[in-house]
Amino acid sequence: MKAIGIALAAALLLGATGAAHSQAYPYKPLRIIIPFGAGGAQDIVARSFNVELANALGQPVIVDNRPGAGGVVGTVAAAKSTPDGYTLLLAGVSHQINGFLYAKPPYNPLQDFTPLSYVGSTGYVLLVPAALPVKSVAELIRHAKSRPGELNYASAGVGSAIHLSMAYLASLAGIDMLHVPLKSGADVLIELIAARTQATTVPINVARPYAQEQRLRMLAVTGPRRSKFLPHLPTVAESGIPGYEFESWLGLLGPAGMPRNAVERIDSEMARLLQSPAILERLNRQGVESATLTSAQFAERLGKEQSRWADIVKRSGVKLN
Repeated sequence: MKAIGIALAAALLLGATGAAHSQAYPYKPLRIIIPFGAGGAQDIVARSFNVELANALGQPVIVDNRPGAGGVVGTVAAAKSTPDGYTLLLAGVSHQINGFLYAKPPYNPLQDFTPLSYVGSTGYVLLVPAALPVKSVAELIRHAKSRPGELNYASAGVGSAIHLSMAYLASLAGIDMLHVPLKSGADVLIELIAARTQATTVPINVARPYAQEQRLRMLAVTGPRRSKFLPHLPTVAESGIPGYEFESWLGLLGPAGMPRNAVERIDSEMARLLQSPAILERLNRQGVESATLTSAQFAERLGKEQSRWADIVKRSGVKLN
């Protein structure tokens, strides 16, 4: 009788477990890992839609900041999580960059993840101090070529997006500029306003408040097309460096092997939310231009961009241990 009781209890337990997994997705809270600290761009973007996503899914959606190693700590945590649809990652361009920066890559940007929802993109603005005698990208190139190795550009650290965007620009333009790595984007602006550095790029949402700053001059945007936020600025490509394009993206990923029903649910709900005027306004404040891509189209975009990011990192000459 005792053996029968144990067998019956085991059967009931297995049945309960199976029933839980057969419930419609989602049946418990979700979390979105942000691989950077609170208050940063990705954190703000995640919080611009997590409440509405929770309402749509009928479960809480928790924003979980996991900063460290330029985004690697949180990204690896997401990659190693159970692929059941309850742990997501709001990734950005560093997701792909980090796959090429390290001698031993900590993860594979494509194979270790499931693309879910493309949120949007944001470009950068090429800035110089007003004291520098240049008013266009072409003039900056001529000025730098006449003074090889004398001009410098600042970034928020070795391997940062700002660093790579400027190293890529210098490589395509054939100019020799010294890289000055600083601790943060705020430090970069301080040095630029003081004219102690001669050029940099900053995200569009960071640059916009400085549009009327008399000590800075905006030369161009780095994206493939003019920005709706600063439409008067040309692109770097149309200003003298054909083929130049540097744009960050934001999107939701999950670990590899997520169930199809979870992928489709996140994809469809996010597509609907990204039509919301309230959410679009929040994204606009962060300089994010949204676009409607299915999860399959998002995956295709990431795949196509891999070789370009590999080339950009290679041109920078950066390789981290």
